[in-house]
Amino acid sequence: MSGVIGSGKSSLTKLLADSLGTKAYYEPVKDNPVLPLFYRGNKLVEEGKWKTNPYAFLLQIYFLNTRFRSIKKAMQQDNNVLDRSIYEDNIFMKMNYEEHHTTKEEWNIYQDLLNNMMEELPLAAHKKSPDLMIMIKVSYPTMIERIKKRGRPYEQVDKNKTLIGYYKDLLEHYSNWFEEYNESPSLVINGDKYNFVESVKDRDNVLLTIYNKLLDLGKLDIKTYTSKIGKLGTLNPIEIVKDSFLANRLTLDEYHNSLFQLEM
Repeated sequence: MSGVIGSGKSSLTKLLADSLGTKAYYEPVKDNPVLPLFYRGNKLVEEGKWKTNPYAFLLQIYFLNTRFRSIKKAMQQDNNVLDRSIYEDNIFMKMNYEEHHTTKEEWNIYQDLLNNMMEELPLAAHKKSPDLMIMIKVSYPTMIERIKKRGRPYEQVDKNKTLIGYYKDLLEHYSNWFEEYNESPSLVINGDKYNFVESVKDRDNVLLTIYNKLLDLGKLDIKTYTSKIGKLGTLNPIEIVKDSFLANRLTLDEYHNSLFQLEM
């Protein structure tokens, strides 16, 4: 998964991993001792009380290490799900450097370390790249609404006005990053349109979109695909199979086999 803070990455990670019967890997937030200090440090930099944020480099090294460890484990099997990957890690450090929260020396050390890790990743993970990168795109209002709902005090814009600019900048950086991403196949989920956390129908539509993409990539076989769409309670699996056939996702024989499987 990829997406800004509050886009729903952790929620969709759980939904997808549960539906596929694979393992979910989550970024450590609740037990992260540096994160609240980082937000406080950014505020003090914006207020002119600190020249740089002493916690920015520490936080990025913490996240970089945990993301490298997680992706090595996740890429051991197909279709495991990460709620954030090492591929987007650079976004946050780049922003910290641009906003003078880190020094040039820290930026250079970070880049060198990240490049070394990325060179080693295919060997350490025994896989060249992820099966699929899913980007959850949301607008600023949706982002703020979801941040409010999850209620972490240090993320709230009403408690720290400097976060308004930070969040808007983050949205822009993510958009630019995704336009250039080419490490694996990718898929965009419209997080404004689909509230997959609270709406079962939206959840089913998002899962169907992902199933279709995984089928196209050969990461789901026809029998498994048919079984999965048969469990989407708000959608008609017969119509899904027909649509997949018309989209050349299924051959004629696969189409008939899927209909037979659903009717059993």
